[in-house]
Parts: sequence; C-alpha cells; structure tokens
Amino acid sequence: MPTIDLRKQLKHLYQPSAKKFSIVDVPPMNFLMIDGLGNPNTSQNFKDAMEALYGLSYTLKFGVKLGKYGKKKYDYPVMALEGLWWMDDMREFSLDHKDEWKWTAMMMQPDIITPDLVELARADLIKKKNPAAASKIRFESYHEGPSAQIMYIGPFADEGPTIQRLHAFIIESGHQLRGKHHEIYLSDPRRTAPEKLKTVIRQPMQ
Repeated sequence: MPTIDLRKQLKHLYQPSAKKFSIVDVPPMNFLMIDGLGNPNTSQNFKDAMEALYGLSYTLKFGVKLGKYGKKKYDYPVMALEGLWWMDDMREFSLDHKDEWKWTAMMMQPDIITPDLVELARADLIKKKNPAAASKIRFESYHEGPSAQIMYIGPFADEGPTIQRLHAFIIESGHQLRGKHHEIYLSDPRRTAPEKLKTVIRQPMQ
C-alpha cells in the first residue's frame, strides 16, 4: 500500500527553526475548513468544530486506507490542526480582544482526497457519530503564498512577543503584513506540558 508522507514532504512548512525566522512560499493546498467567532478557550462552537474536523479527517483516512472510498488504497498521516485568526480591524488584533476574534479551523488533506470522497466520509461520520458541526465543514483550496514563520515553543498565552518579533522581521525585510495570522498546532495540549507545546506561527506578507 502506498504511503503519502506529507510531514516529510512538507517539512519546511511544518517543522521550521525555533531559533530564527524563515521565509517560505506556501503553495496551494487542500483543507477541511470550518469558520467561527470567539475565544477558542471558551467557545462551544470551537469545541464543536474540533470534534467535527478530527472526526471527518480520521474517517477519510481510514476509509481510503481500507479501500472503502475508491479502488486504490493509500495510507497517510492525519495532519495537524491549523488556525487562521483575524479581526475586521487587524490593528485591534491582540489577546485582549480574544472574544472578538474570527477564526477558520482547518486540517490539510493530501491531493488524493476529492470533494466526492469528503461527502462519502461526511455521510459515514454523521451516520456513526453525528457531530454538531459536521455539516458546516467545507473542502477548499487555500493559497497562502509568500510568508514568514517560526517555531514557537511554550504556552499559547505567551505567544505575543514572538508574534510581534515576527511582524518586525517582515517589516525590516522590506515587506508588509498581508492576510490572516496563521498557527499550526503540532502538540496535543491534553498530553503536553504548556512549556513544551510546539506551534508554527506564520504570517503572510507582500
């Protein structure tokens, strides 16, 4: 059975240095996505989104691996949870306004996943577990393009200075901030001490 090693293929995007900022050109990739509003620590909508995203991603993975969706079997890792975060006025985007944050939670999918497979898996997931937000997930390409990023290690609540330094790096390199603040959560906060959490912090630029 062929294995699609996305983590190895995309190492430069998902395992950047924690010591220095890097500039990358992020190609178009396909994601399961779901939108929401509010503080992710307290929002029921965010909890529902997590349940549905993980449920659909694993249903797709095992459906493809077992040959349930399509004639050819593939194996691949379920990728990390990612989040786009923003406010209508990005000058006010800070931890002090977390209840007003808009977000898109998403998980990247390999190229073998098609809209038809997503709908087959969604039907199976709803039949089996029926998570509250299953119907809200969309399958969409996202092209981030030129961006700066760094690996941040530590509690989510202490990201602020690293984000500020990333923005300063972009400005000092002759670019401008563009698009939405992007985070990739490589650690499971249920099983990892806060000081050891690994998060890719990325900011598109122009």
